[in-house]
Amino acid sequence: MPIEESKEKINDFIAEHESWVVEGCYTDLLELLKHEASEVVFMDLTVEQCIANAKSRPWEPHKYTSKEAQDANLDMLIDWIKDYTFRSDSFSYESHRRLYESFHGKKIAYTENQAHT
Repeated sequence: MPIEESKEKINDFIAEHESWVVEGCYTDLLELLKHEASEVVFMDLTVEQCIANAKSRPWEPHKYTSKEAQDANLDMLIDWIKDYTFRSDSFSYESHRRLYESFHGKKIAYTENQAHT
């Protein structure tokens, strides 16, 4: 959807909720929240780690009708991940790093997966 429509939905959401967590790779949308956020967590993983995570991800029923349908897109997802450090779009490492570095609040970068506690 157009960025202005997304911005309106985001503003409505944060106005209705005292606290929230946003996860995503759309830096253009995350920029809209940067001044409202109290903390930023950057999953600064290697491409290899991201590929391993993609291969082991559980079924996402909100996106796919079955685990098989999800896995049918795995090769496409892996190819997209492989380009992460070479792209310069809003989904790129460069864009994510720039957002993280420009955030002035509490922030942390993880360079490896963390064990569940």
